[in-house]
Amino acid sequence: MATATYPPPPPYYRLYKDYLQDPKSAPGPPPPIEGTYVCFGGNYTTSDVLPSLEEQGVRQLYSKGPNVDFKKELRSLNGELQLHVLELADILIERPSQYARRVEEISTVFKNLHHLLNSLRPHQARATLIHILELQIERRKQAVEDIKRRREEARRLLNESLATLDGH
Repeated sequence: MATATYPPPPPYYRLYKDYLQDPKSAPGPPPPIEGTYVCFGGNYTTSDVLPSLEEQGVRQLYSKGPNVDFKKELRSLNGELQLHVLELADILIERPSQYARRVEEISTVFKNLHHLLNSLRPHQARATLIHILELQIERRKQAVEDIKRRREEARRLLNESLATLDGH
C-alpha cells in the first residue's frame, strides 16, 4: 500500500523561524495594492467609483446632475421598459425581422435602471450599517438591563438569606 506524505512547506517559512523569540525578525506584510490588478484572469481596480453611462458607451435616459430624483426616474424608466416590451411583442407578431432595434432599446433601458440602482448602493450600505449598529446598541442595552435585574435579584436573595441567618 502506497501512502503520500504532505508536500513540504513553501521555502519562505524559514523567514519566520525566529518569530517567537523576536517578532520583528519576520518580514512585514506586503504594501496594499493600488490601481488595477489581475485576479483569476479578470482586471479589477481598487477604487470603487461607478463609471458613468457615457464611459460605458450607453446613452443616458434619465436627467443628469447631482440632484437626481431616483424614485421618479426609476418609475419613469420602469414605465418606459414596459412600453418597449409591449412594442417588442407587437413587432414580433407583425414584423419579426425588425425586432433587433427594440431589443437594443430594452437593453439600454435595463442598463440605465441598473446604473441608477448601483448609484444607490452607497446609501444602502450606510443605511444597513446604521441598522446593524442600532440593533447592537439595543442588544447591549437589553444585556445591561438583564445584568441589573439579576444583580437586584441576587441582592434580594442575599438580604433574605442574611435576614434568615440573623433570625436564628
